Amino acid sequence: QLQLVESGGGLVQPGGSLRLSCAASGFTLAYYAIGWFRQAPGKEREEVSCISRSDGSTYYADSVKGRFTISRANIKNTVYLEMNSLKLEDTAVYYCARVSQHLSCTSPTPKYDYWGQGTQVTVSS
Repeated sequence: QLQLVESGGGLVQPGGSLRLSCAASGFTLAYYAIGWFRQAPGKEREEVSCISRSDGSTYYADSVKGRFTISRANIKNTVYLEMNSLKLEDTAVYYCARVSQHLSCTSPTPKYDYWGQGTQVTVSS
């Protein structure tokens, strides 16, 4: 059964750090690009980052550039999102998603075919 399961969310103070994990099962993660999204209450879903399947190219939204780092460990079938210098406005549910096969991080939407259930990140003092 194909699944994406996020973990690592929690409560953190402004300026703190968290590392989210996206564990894949039921398919070989190395063959797919993977993205991270977030959605805060009352706001639209935002694509935060994406990592390609081939050369490991990474892409970031301007809102997180320089603070977040996406990486992948294909041997563990897992993608990570390292989040540093967290701000109040980073509070949201974070989701990982699989880019459809034969598409890439730079393909136009819609390009994601499977989603995880999300993990809550709360930045608060």
